[in-house]
Amino acid sequence: MTNRISGEHPFVPRVINPVKIERAVIFAADSQIRGSGKALAEKMAWVETYVLPDPESVMETSSAKPTAFLFDDAGLALVDAGRVRSGNRNAVLVLLSYQPFIQCAPPQAAAEKYPYTVKADLVFAVDRNALLPETIVLAAVRAAEDRLNIEKHSGLKRFIFHVVDDEPRWFSQFLPVLYEIIGQRADVMITRTYEESLEFLFGEREDHSETCCRIPGERGQGDDVVCLITDIFFPRGGELQGDAGRDLIRLVNSRYPRIPVIIASKTDEALEMSGLGFVLPKGDPGSLEKLREYILRFTGMGDFFLFGEDGRELRRARTLREIYTLLLEAEQETQEGRRLRSALEAYGEKDKFSTWLYMHGYQELGDRLRPKRSQGRELIALLKSHLRDEISRMERTPLEIAGAKVFTLSELLEALQGFTPGVLQPYSDNDILSSWLDHKGYPEVAEELRPLHGSGEALKDSITGIVAKWKDFYRARGEA
Repeated sequence: MTNRISGEHPFVPRVINPVKIERAVIFAADSQIRGSGKALAEKMAWVETYVLPDPESVMETSSAKPTAFLFDDAGLALVDAGRVRSGNRNAVLVLLSYQPFIQCAPPQAAAEKYPYTVKADLVFAVDRNALLPETIVLAAVRAAEDRLNIEKHSGLKRFIFHVVDDEPRWFSQFLPVLYEIIGQRADVMITRTYEESLEFLFGEREDHSETCCRIPGERGQGDDVVCLITDIFFPRGGELQGDAGRDLIRLVNSRYPRIPVIIASKTDEALEMSGLGFVLPKGDPGSLEKLREYILRFTGMGDFFLFGEDGRELRRARTLREIYTLLLEAEQETQEGRRLRSALEAYGEKDKFSTWLYMHGYQELGDRLRPKRSQGRELIALLKSHLRDEISRMERTPLEIAGAKVFTLSELLEALQGFTPGVLQPYSDNDILSSWLDHKGYPEVAEELRPLHGSGEALKDSITGIVAKWKDFYRARGEA
């Protein structure tokens, strides 16, 4: 673990959320929600958790620290949200609702029957069976952090999963799965109406185009979206409409054809739109596993998949080196080489190289390739040149932990065994270990570490055990 490699290239972790939620304030009549603070303490050790006894203590709390306020139905009904926000400028108010109507209703209908719901920035569903508070609270705090950074604090290049659904029960069900997949590589933004969605994507609250093929103004954040997950039926103009999802999908396909679309619906209307996106039958057995598979294949989160015009998988690569090998094949003057070049050209036009590179820790390389528009052999030569340089740098890119530099998986295991849990904590919390492992060409171990959170010796033992297992695996393949 010494600085023994000349021309060392520093590893710069990508930070998606420069502002972290530091405090969670819980005010709830329900004992299970009050007890969910234990899950936060265990899984999000960096968050200070407070369970307050009465509404006045909630409204009197004041802090500049980013704070998620977590309420049940009774708790939110009792507080003055304006006072909470005035004393906490980085506050996000979250409702964890047991009310079946709120869980399945559009926001306007919920507000008419339960006016306190308008106080919340985010609404999640909880129950005593599948949607346990100790599970949902983890996704709720992360969603609050994402929203805070997207809306107030980050001018950085972002990567956002945009979720459009008016029913809190459904996105409460799948967000824990989504966060396990994406780790700290992307954020999630939830919108619940057509107008909210237009404003977020395009910077406009109204669609002025008769054909719904264009939105005036480009002040939204559509350029940062890496996947759209949307229902078909959600409010538009205050009414539940099937045209809302159809028109939104067509707008995204027209303005941002690179964005993969997941249509989360079991309706006949969704099946009719299967040519515009991947139809995910909402709530069906196995639907969350299908969601995971699609995200890993089409958003740059998993292996690099090259698909032909007919949608058939042509090649699959796990690492930068394997993509380079694919390029060598694509430059051959053969029928297969020409077919691969054609598919790669389509990927270049839709920024799919950059998206994969961003998701796997190659920020600088993604930035260099994104504005390039080349074709044929020129494209292959350009990609080869940049990838060759990056592969060379990978060998000289150490992970530095408490002054120690590690260059290989074996050195990482040795270092992990010697560090205290407190030293390792931020490297796990902020996805730094996984990002470096992705960057070095160890995607499998990175993926297993990515959803891992905790603290103390248990966290250290988990990390060390996973790295040891995969070190033996890679050694057997001659890659360690």
